[in-house]
Amino acid sequence: MAAAPAAAPDIEALLAIMRRLRDPNGGCPWDVEQDFGTIAPYTIEEAYEVAAAIEHGEETGDFSSLLDELGDLLLQIVFHAQMAEEKGLFAFPDVIEAICDKMVRRHPHVFGDRQAKTLPQVQRGWQDIKAREREEKPGTNGLLDDVPRALPALMRAVKLQDRAAEVGFDWPNAAPVTEKIAEEARELADAAKSQDKAHTQEEFGDLLFAVANLARHLKLDPETALRAANAKFVSRFKAIEAALQLRGRSPRDSTLEEMEALWQQAKEAEKPRPG
Repeated sequence: MAAAPAAAPDIEALLAIMRRLRDPNGGCPWDVEQDFGTIAPYTIEEAYEVAAAIEHGEETGDFSSLLDELGDLLLQIVFHAQMAEEKGLFAFPDVIEAICDKMVRRHPHVFGDRQAKTLPQVQRGWQDIKAREREEKPGTNGLLDDVPRALPALMRAVKLQDRAAEVGFDWPNAAPVTEKIAEEARELADAAKSQDKAHTQEEFGDLLFAVANLARHLKLDPETALRAANAKFVSRFKAIEAALQLRGRSPRDSTLEEMEALWQQAKEAEKPRPG
């Protein structure tokens, strides 16, 4: 049996490992069976794992897991490139060349003669270049055509809204968006009373879309905000569980009123104490 390539601080070592894994003669049966569609979910999952490692590092100062997660994400890129090479589509060096060309093309203020001294100037130039690229791309006749459908829904909502804003289809500021959220919340309440599930789901989607729009205007990432809210919920609920355990009980045999009181205690404990 052939040994794995010797470890080396070079992308070629990883490319060699992937070629070996994908080899129908003696490679890994699982790796050999995969295709773009079956690997795509793992690619998305690994990107989220990178985000989780970053959040953990920012909270604790320990970024050791980020090293592993970046390697896992890189493996996904190499996996897709290897499958593409096998199909005669492109190879890993083509991926590198394409992204290098794109970065140079989209940074004329660094690699060319365009002037951009401020962040707004850079962003305007970036959007102009991306707009020209979209116009040149086949099969994308509409402004929204190339916003990927596979993105998480909140992320895609923001990208759709950003794209529409490029041509002026946007609220002027956050105030009317807040009013729109209140309007959508009322419509959702009315729909819920009707017990029409399809209509209720539609109105709920409209409310989420408006909330994503507010995040844009407040210059917030709704995915990041929701992840933080999830983490806060987990922390407070664990505090409830811990407090109940000291009493020899669990949430299952506690009342809502008791758990709510413990929730408020956990919330109060999060507040910074005066120095």
